[in-house]
Amino acid sequence: MPLAIAVIDDWQAVARDVVDWSPLTAVGEVTFVHHYPADTVTLSQRLASYQVLCVMRERTLFDAALLRRLPNLKLIVTGGMRNAAIDLKTAAELGIQVCGGDSYKHAAPELTWALIMALSRNLLVEAHSLRNGGWQVGLGRDLHGRTLGVLGLGSIGERVARFGQAFGMRVIAWSENLTEARAADVGVARVEKQALFEQADVLSVHVVLSERSRGLVDAQALAWMKPDALLVNTSRGPIVDEAALIDALREQRLGGAALDVFAVEPLPAGHPFRELPNVLATPHVGYVSEANYRTFYTQMIEDVLAWQAGSPIRVMA
Repeated sequence: MPLAIAVIDDWQAVARDVVDWSPLTAVGEVTFVHHYPADTVTLSQRLASYQVLCVMRERTLFDAALLRRLPNLKLIVTGGMRNAAIDLKTAAELGIQVCGGDSYKHAAPELTWALIMALSRNLLVEAHSLRNGGWQVGLGRDLHGRTLGVLGLGSIGERVARFGQAFGMRVIAWSENLTEARAADVGVARVEKQALFEQADVLSVHVVLSERSRGLVDAQALAWMKPDALLVNTSRGPIVDEAALIDALREQRLGGAALDVFAVEPLPAGHPFRELPNVLATPHVGYVSEANYRTFYTQMIEDVLAWQAGSPIRVMA
């Protein structure tokens, strides 16, 4: 019997054209479902008929309540090998296989550096001034000779650190598991947590979200920062205490923030991050690039075909 396959979370309606989905016609019918997240009852009604769901990382929440309302669901395939929006334990209990994939490693670091540049040179305000008939309105900050603090020196943090080095910045790093040897391999100085926040002119967040890292950038960490320092977060929203950050920005105890991730996504209407003048906010586009989407969707197709053939690949525990 042919599989009913749904591609969801396609907020920009681009999935159909990014890759060739025709290989899946051999095993089923693919439907592109163009809806934003909804409540559990609505989602269960919308997705009830599908055996396979192709989902984008951490958009729709597949918690126990939703998974138990999808009795036909047999397989979820997702972009990346981490998806905190999927309750893997409940999926396993219900016999739902979950498979992931690799990602294009350059998309998030490039977006991070674009935000650093735009925030430091006040590009959004300058561009708006020009569009509205004005001219120069401010004075940009320099990066050369300044200190870049990298919170988390994994694959993304390393790339951001190397960009900083190319711009002539002094680069320092800290995370709970960062060793002197790892920092030396990247050519950066390992410092303690407080020193990272105190010394950074730009602090960029690149740790994985976990119970240990949730709220890691709290009111105390923000208080350690220089009053003109810039905070950049392209990792996960809950790593930063949003209430504490909003207070620091409103009271101008921080020079500014560039944010691509938030505690609640999509970011609610009227949220302070949409309105604060010292915030540059983008709608979680760090992984939204042509190369990354091609990687995600190509491997989702491979996952479905391998699972249908009885040999699942890239299984998420």
